[in-house]
Amino acid sequence: MADVSDATIVGRGNKDGARLFREWFEGLGAAAAAGRGAAYVFVMGSLAELLRVFDLPIVFPEINSLQTAVRRVAHEYLNEAEDYGYSPDVCGYVKADVATQLRGGDLPMGRIPKPGIAVYTNACNTYIKWAEIWERMYHIPTFTLDIPGTRAAGTQTWPGDSDFANDRRYVEAQLHELIPLLERVSGVGFDVDRLRESMEQANLMSRHWKRVLELNRSRPSVFNALTDGTIYLGVANGFRGLPQGAAYFADLVEEMEYKSAHGIGTITDERYRLIFVGVPCYPIFRRFSEMFTELGGTFVTSTYLRFASGGASRGFEYDTRRPLESLAQGVLISVRDAMDNMFYQTGILLEMVDQFQADGIVYHPIKSCRTVSTGLADSRRALMRQRDVPSLYIESDMMDRRVVSEAQLKNRIDAFFEGLASRERQAAGRQA
Repeated sequence: MADVSDATIVGRGNKDGARLFREWFEGLGAAAAAGRGAAYVFVMGSLAELLRVFDLPIVFPEINSLQTAVRRVAHEYLNEAEDYGYSPDVCGYVKADVATQLRGGDLPMGRIPKPGIAVYTNACNTYIKWAEIWERMYHIPTFTLDIPGTRAAGTQTWPGDSDFANDRRYVEAQLHELIPLLERVSGVGFDVDRLRESMEQANLMSRHWKRVLELNRSRPSVFNALTDGTIYLGVANGFRGLPQGAAYFADLVEEMEYKSAHGIGTITDERYRLIFVGVPCYPIFRRFSEMFTELGGTFVTSTYLRFASGGASRGFEYDTRRPLESLAQGVLISVRDAMDNMFYQTGILLEMVDQFQADGIVYHPIKSCRTVSTGLADSRRALMRQRDVPSLYIESDMMDRRVVSEAQLKNRIDAFFEGLASRERQAAGRQA
């Protein structure tokens, strides 16, 4: 029977994450009611540390859109955007956001403010076209932070390399261009000490986030990377650079350390440790996860936890003695890592298999997002050539329930687990 400590600490992260999420949307609702313009940003390179200096409410349209799917109303938003003229092939996140703007910012979670500026990176090509929609709707300024990506698999550069230094200077020069624009939009002057404060809070969050991910190497795993991990990502993005975010992840480390020490797993009977590649199936989010957990499978890590946290999973910490130079370095490292987790993931997945002792990999391409999904079949073949790791390739969508078939998914998932069980029996026979 659980003792008082179990009851107090186990599940705290999910409960506190839900509370913070509600508070975040309440804050956005207050900003909308006051008529304040927000900074619209994306999860891969949000620059939240810098934007907080200018007292700008921060809106993450990706998070807003996925919430419509989790709450099972995405189809209403998608249909409205398609009636407005957007193709069924356009990213579901974009269409849900277009409908949100047409509704004056109304969402199931509350009302969001209109954009006053859009700040984004080139980590996803859709970001740039998406921002152009707001530019046309609201005549706002937009700013693209161009992050030099890894030129080819295995050629990532790091501090100390001359190519890295050139790329960092290029990013820093763009930050110097962005600051005056933020001053004009917000009416608030740049304060380097406020930037240092938000960077220090981001450092704490990154340190703890990295530790949380490492703790899921425990047997049994202490959280589900698909379901619990999505809650953690929401806090990691929405509260980056704030004391509440740093405190949340400090508490989360404490919870996961406790669960690891006491052998408390995310499911009762963990038989198979899995890696998830891609974006979750939000239209049937809970059921999608249950189709794996009911058969003893749990997701111990994912590429999503890395690219949807903007690369913060690396645990990079800023040097606040040289804030703008270090901010440029951190953005370069983190966004480049996020892109590598989408475009050059084979080597990364092999590392994950070894670090987390994974039994299989689930590839989940989706209709709505070509950036994440293109090349997954080739990536799967490349990995299978290098390592005998069972893998499952299932297709659905992150938003559009019209292309999600629960029955077909379950058939494929059941067959995958039968294969895992067969391999398990064969391995046991060889050892006998």
